[in-house]
Amino acid sequence: MSGTLYQSIIAPHPKDLHNVLTMDIQGKAKLVAIVDDDDSMRSALKGLLKSAQLAAESFASAEEFLRSGQHHQTACLITDIRMPGMSGLELQAKLIAERCRIPIIFITAHGDEKMRLQALRAGAVEFLAKPFDEEALLESVRAALESGPH
Repeated sequence: MSGTLYQSIIAPHPKDLHNVLTMDIQGKAKLVAIVDDDDSMRSALKGLLKSAQLAAESFASAEEFLRSGQHHQTACLITDIRMPGMSGLELQAKLIAERCRIPIIFITAHGDEKMRLQALRAGAVEFLAKPFDEEALLESVRAALESGPH
């Protein structure tokens, strides 16, 4: 019992720490949007974010994400580069054109240095090659959530 009391005095409860990491000033959860045409990747990413107690929504295409209207509430976007229809880079350009400055993390199995530089020069916060380290992705998401819109 004294260990619990000691912990509550010294460090915030993990659930309180979660609130500090995932809530914005108005008290709403910061949404992480996942855009990937691969069902298993979307499911795995959503599960990973949920396990880290981060609010996430997933979309099968860039077009679905844009139609949802969620881009106005999204605090961080994780997107694949190569997808049928609009690519991740095209989605980035569209969001920039609409002055929707969401921190973007690109994930891809087909990236090259030219693509990586294009994404980063346009303001992406990270460009990860699949398969990627889960902890590296979570660290990038947390950094994006703390930095806010670019």
